[in-house]
Amino acid sequence: MKELVEVMAKSLVNNPDQVMVEDELIGTTLKLKLHVAQPDMGKVIGKQGRIAKAIRTVMKAVATRENVKVIVEIGEDR
Repeated sequence: MKELVEVMAKSLVNNPDQVMVEDELIGTTLKLKLHVAQPDMGKVIGKQGRIAKAIRTVMKAVATRENVKVIVEIGEDR
């Protein structure tokens, strides 16, 4: 699932080399932290958060098939 978020994010941004996804498994919950460059934040979030919501929706659909709960957080590159 980590790779799917990374592929989606890299296709949206101008600096795909700065896209990084961290994953943390807590029980049956998978927490994915997406980090992108500051200038690309708007592209990943989208107008009124539509793109971010779409990414989360896709990930929840994938997680349902694997019987896992998923949380996607979006932030700046470190």
